[in-house]
Amino acid sequence: MHKKIPLWTKIVYGSGDFGYSMTNSIIAAYFLLFLTDVVGLSPAVAGIAILVGRTWDYINDPLIGNISDRTHTKWGRRRPFILFGAIPFAVTFAMLWHKPAFSDPTALAIYFSLAYIFYDAAQTFVFMPFFALTPDLTDDYDERTSLTSYRMVFNIIGGLVAFTLPLMVIGGFSPDNASSVQKMGIIFGILSAIPLFFIFLKTRESHSQGEYKKPNIFNSIKLALKNRPFVLGAVVYLATWTSMNVVQTVLLYYVKYILQREAMSDILMGSIFITAIIALPLWNWVSKKLDKRKAYALGISFWALAQLLLITLSASSSTTFVLVLCVVAGVGVSAAHVLPWAMIPDAIEYGELDTGERHEGVFYSLVTLMAKVASSIAIPLTAFVLEFTGYIPNSLSQPESAMIGIRFLMGPIPALFLIIGIVFALRYPLERKEFNAIVDKLELQRAAKKQGSTSED
Repeated sequence: MHKKIPLWTKIVYGSGDFGYSMTNSIIAAYFLLFLTDVVGLSPAVAGIAILVGRTWDYINDPLIGNISDRTHTKWGRRRPFILFGAIPFAVTFAMLWHKPAFSDPTALAIYFSLAYIFYDAAQTFVFMPFFALTPDLTDDYDERTSLTSYRMVFNIIGGLVAFTLPLMVIGGFSPDNASSVQKMGIIFGILSAIPLFFIFLKTRESHSQGEYKKPNIFNSIKLALKNRPFVLGAVVYLATWTSMNVVQTVLLYYVKYILQREAMSDILMGSIFITAIIALPLWNWVSKKLDKRKAYALGISFWALAQLLLITLSASSSTTFVLVLCVVAGVGVSAAHVLPWAMIPDAIEYGELDTGERHEGVFYSLVTLMAKVASSIAIPLTAFVLEFTGYIPNSLSQPESAMIGIRFLMGPIPALFLIIGIVFALRYPLERKEFNAIVDKLELQRAAKKQGSTSED
């Protein structure tokens, strides 16, 4: 069908990523700091609570994906989840930022583990179907990249908002500001849910691909794991977003203790995210001139270089040089936002040609699971490194061992994951020519199948 998408549809659909990015970035940037410096948990206990909460997603994401694949309503397969999941998503996000009246560390760890489980379940219920709409809106190779670029504009704006406005509401992470943290959770939970109602109203699922039998969850997962482009794309996504989560989690620690420029946090973060927004059309253009995998390798190289250079900075470093590195990182962050997501939907047609079945829900649930796995690696890893190196919560200064740990988290670890992403991206087999040939074959198959059904009638 090579369906072109109207501009208004791209904007409305893309707006859904604002809430997804904003809430995830708020959690990545502040949740560990909230647990250590407001609730009073040690980094190790806080890391365990987050790890336990995240573990549920290993079951939750594929389950919701399969349920959405099996759902058939007058509103389609995905849109009912977006409509009915919006309010629970906002409520459970607010639950994360509530400081209970009790102070027992074990009880607090249990509370926040459960709150994380409820939040992740609600988030998956909404956003896995939201992501799975992408291949149903168009099967055009470049149009999917364009659609993903619009999503990533809102994704990056959500990240920019997450790193600036919550601090204005909270003021500072200390026990005295617990009520302000709770207020922040309520405000941004509501903001994240609003675009979801417009997506339900203004998007429509395509039915041109015909009817498919209701898939079995285990068979869907098996087929996904046998789909080479999907597996490679998922590994690229996992490596990219593990790096992203590590950077987001440790960034405030880095700015506060290494650069000693806490007052400039919003300026430094703003320079990264604004550059990333400006660079999005660049990667859309590069992807058209080359292909998605080569564009990814080029863009991520910028980011990996910036991360490695960041370990050389200190409080005496030039502010101009710091800002230049933020801009370089922003160019790479832009590529990281759009290109891994743009690879995933192409693997669905590859799988359909091979098996005659479509499993968008489970495929996208496994991708969202990769995002959760990335977070479940990055945030506890940061917490355990801080604990091991002797980080002192609410301290004006840190021991040298903790400073080394923060540098290690900011430089070599993210760069290593980015290099892994580049290696796997270069092995991704679907360039534009191969993908268009697959789509043309599928159109012939669907037409023949439809003609056969008509003849039988």
